Amino acid sequence: MQFLDVKTDYAFKKVFGSEQSKSILISFLNALLDFNGEKITELTIVDPYQIPLLQGMKDTFVDVKAVLSNQTKVIIEMQVLNVEGFEKRILYNAAKSYSTQLLKGEKYHLLNPVVALTITDFVMFDDLKDIMSTFKLLEKNHLINYSDDIQLVFVELPKFLKTDQELTNITDKWIYFVKNAGSLEYIPETLQNNQEIQQAFTIANTASLSRAELELQEKRHDFIRLQQGSIELARSQGKQEGKEETRLEIAKNLLAAGLEMSLIIKTTGFSQLELEKIKNL
Repeated sequence: MQFLDVKTDYAFKKVFGSEQSKSILISFLNALLDFNGEKITELTIVDPYQIPLLQGMKDTFVDVKAVLSNQTKVIIEMQVLNVEGFEKRILYNAAKSYSTQLLKGEKYHLLNPVVALTITDFVMFDDLKDIMSTFKLLEKNHLINYSDDIQLVFVELPKFLKTDQELTNITDKWIYFVKNAGSLEYIPETLQNNQEIQQAFTIANTASLSRAELELQEKRHDFIRLQQGSIELARSQGKQEGKEETRLEIAKNLLAAGLEMSLIIKTTGFSQLELEKIKNL
């Protein structure tokens, strides 16, 4: 068997954000999020995975959105590349989802909590050993909780080092699935006793995909690999500031990879106008 690499955002949305993914997403969120001991029993997936829609999307991030039965809004995102402004985008999207709930004239008490769950394929917080971290509004000196209405939860996959034989709870199993599904040829025995994870493997099984889906997923995977290679090239060669040919080559690679213009400007030192001319060479 061969499974999708769930770390690519489109594959992640197919597994966790499809019409048939409700029970999978409930299990996944119950494993990763803490609602003071309460379990999620019902949710609605917003903007579910659709192939025609994805084909028309630009090469930006893809997320899964859900509204829980208590009206808490959850934004789940898989992020492979640590691009410039990523941290601010997470906060912006959470704050935007919170603030746009009210129509003009509606009362503030109608606002519902927002949780932004972000899974990264890179280390975000070097000073933290924990795989998972949660951020919310606290008083600076005494750490008194101001509000739980906006929470940012991060899962850093590189910090998760357990093998399939070391998985002891449902949280471990779901993180292992996300990190390793794309490299597995069979479902590990330790994951076979969970119905929702079995369903997730079924959706991720490439044998169940249409030709259009396979092409889309492969193109997305290639795009991400190209981006990663371009960023690594920029980092390794970027210090050679005196060599115009090196800067030009880096700029061409980053433009070909489709990275954000602001990141290319910061990496190469070229202005946006100069980059537009390079793009047309």
